[in-house]
Amino acid sequence: MKFVLKDFKIDLSITRLANIHYFEFTTNYHTHNDSHKFCELVYIDKGNIEVASDHYTGSLYQTEMILHGANQNHSIICNEQTAPNIIIIGFECDAPILEELTYAPLPLTDELQKMLAEIIKEARAVYLPPYNIPNQKNMKKRRTFTLGSDQLIKDYLEIFLIKCLRLKAAHRASSQKVFRRNKAQIYEIKEYLDENFQQKITIEELCFLFNTNKTSLSVAFQQAFNQTIIAYLNNLRIEYTKSMLREGNYTLTQIADSMNMSSVHYLTTLFKRIANMTPTEYLRTIRETLS
Repeated sequence: MKFVLKDFKIDLSITRLANIHYFEFTTNYHTHNDSHKFCELVYIDKGNIEVASDHYTGSLYQTEMILHGANQNHSIICNEQTAPNIIIIGFECDAPILEELTYAPLPLTDELQKMLAEIIKEARAVYLPPYNIPNQKNMKKRRTFTLGSDQLIKDYLEIFLIKCLRLKAAHRASSQKVFRRNKAQIYEIKEYLDENFQQKITIEELCFLFNTNKTSLSVAFQQAFNQTIIAYLNNLRIEYTKSMLREGNYTLTQIADSMNMSSVHYLTTLFKRIANMTPTEYLRTIRETLS
């Protein structure tokens, strides 16, 4: 009897790499809305940022990652307090299952953080610097590099993504149990946000006040209201800003101050991202409609 060789079932395969960056951004740095034909992995090594994409709008904290799928619009905003360190990897992969990683941030385990570090290490052996130029169109490879380094980037990244998908599935199963048990609490949290959106509110504060954890809270809120907590808060703040602007008695600086924002620039950027126009354009549109 002959040996029967078995084919492998390949759930995802990375075909090409676009870029692999480690950025040290300044406070208030932001990118313009962008989209491209490859996927983009975003991981926060230090600090936190605001992310806006077709599938997710909200915060991304230290040790969290999110994926932007091919042809998805996305942008980032660095806040006023923290200068973040960010890993961004662009890669080509047509596996539909990767969409699971585009809807909400995923906190990485120590194992996954170490795997990501290994990917960066191998990339430094293969690609020439600089590694921190935004929107770099053509990262150059070295003429020679250690045997297997290029292949290890592909292999490590595929394993990393598979483990992320497994972790995501485990979080979802756990959060669904928590959501069923604490559904009333989520509406209590929403009411708290409605009443206190003018104050600075963090996920950590909500976890403390309502005796829960960040992952369970974030996923349960998303399931209940089809948006993240930060997106919900930001929408409340922008609707409040629109109302104050229509009253005509407040400057944008005064409105920012009333919501404890230290920078009118941050409010303006947030307004444009959510309303697709600046506050000035919004007022002009309202006046033209009413004239």
